[in-house]
Amino acid sequence: MFEKIIRDIQELRVQGAENVAKAAIKALRDVYLKKLSATENDLLLSVVSAKKRLENTRPTEPALRNTLKFLLYQVNEHNIKNKLKQNIELATKHFSFSDSKIAKIGANKIQNGSVVFTHCHSNTVMRILKAAKNQGKKFEVYNTETRPNYQGRITAKELVDAGIKVTYFVDAAAKNAIKKADLVLFGADAITTEGNVVNKIGSGLFAEFADKYDVPVYAATNSWKFDPKSVFGFDEVLEERNKNEVWKDAPKGLKIKNVVFELVESVHVQGVISEVGIYKPESFVMELERFYPFMFKN
Repeated sequence: MFEKIIRDIQELRVQGAENVAKAAIKALRDVYLKKLSATENDLLLSVVSAKKRLENTRPTEPALRNTLKFLLYQVNEHNIKNKLKQNIELATKHFSFSDSKIAKIGANKIQNGSVVFTHCHSNTVMRILKAAKNQGKKFEVYNTETRPNYQGRITAKELVDAGIKVTYFVDAAAKNAIKKADLVLFGADAITTEGNVVNKIGSGLFAEFADKYDVPVYAATNSWKFDPKSVFGFDEVLEERNKNEVWKDAPKGLKIKNVVFELVESVHVQGVISEVGIYKPESFVMELERFYPFMFKN
């Protein structure tokens, strides 16, 4: 199972930052169970090695790194068999609790008759939209195709299946869609110490459009997507993928940039919706140290 999960994350068969983090829990649990009969030292070495391999599967995934950090938090060769098991259980509960809490909080921001604009595919955003529908609210979603891998199609299909009215736009038409929207709701792959949000390429541009037309922008995310490395001055790595995703048979000599993520500056974000509540980006970062001190430990 471990090797399969590694491949699935690398080859994007696991979509969404939170799903990647959840897959990492399963992968480390698999290593733990297979090595449970080994000595404590051997088990620790195997788990640490597995952690490093999982961390290297995707560069722009602080949720993955924070999850792995929590799994090994306060674990040593003397307590690993009990402590690691406990941390695996707590991490699993964290995501389960957070998912329902964020959905409930986020759904309160959606009003009857409103139009919600979203970009790419976010499981967190989908849970919010479905929770709003379950509250009896009637609203419409505008979503983008999200080139080059068209994750927006996943969003559109899921919304149709959920009975939520949705209109699908090509990426280049996003400005027209945003002008008619009441709310912009993104997911997030990372949040920096400055309160900037890292999300799918295009998100920063769309947030600027929204700001220009006075449409509030919210980033919905599990708080474990905060990047603690940014506290120490490190910039979040923005993943760049294979150019063949953009143009498989491109002319020889043509340079193609396939950057996957970009920064949404905090000045364009009205609030961050997470399991700890809704906060302005800069306030959100301050709250995290109180809730999750492990993220700030070296």
